[in-house]
Amino acid sequence: MPSAADALDHLRQIVSPWPEVDERVSHGSPTFWGGKKTFCNFHESTEKYGGRAIWIKATIAAQQDLVENAPERFFVPPYVGVRGWVAVRVDEGVDWALVEQLLEDAYRSVAPKRALAALDAMHQRGPSGA
Repeated sequence: MPSAADALDHLRQIVSPWPEVDERVSHGSPTFWGGKKTFCNFHESTEKYGGRAIWIKATIAAQQDLVENAPERFFVPPYVGVRGWVAVRVDEGVDWALVEQLLEDAYRSVAPKRALAALDAMHQRGPSGA
């Protein structure tokens, strides 16, 4: 089973290169901002919050689809779940490619236009930055 530090490091590797992403502790958890709004946070393994998971901003439709089709991997997190957020369990068997897509969708829903333009330019240059 991967450690909480490993999962959080993987999350950081995905989102930290994106323009205007900032990490701050909010409500006791590492929380990631795209500009002035949050798009995900990381919760340590606690029963109160459903276990070790990344909570990701999503639509109600996406949340319902993910939870219905893979309840062993996804759940509706407390507090923010009513607004469509979805939680991804990160104890083991994480599909990081899917998580990255969910994170990018969440980021795109909150990031300023200038940051999105910079992200699109990064994607056009490719992974090497060339």
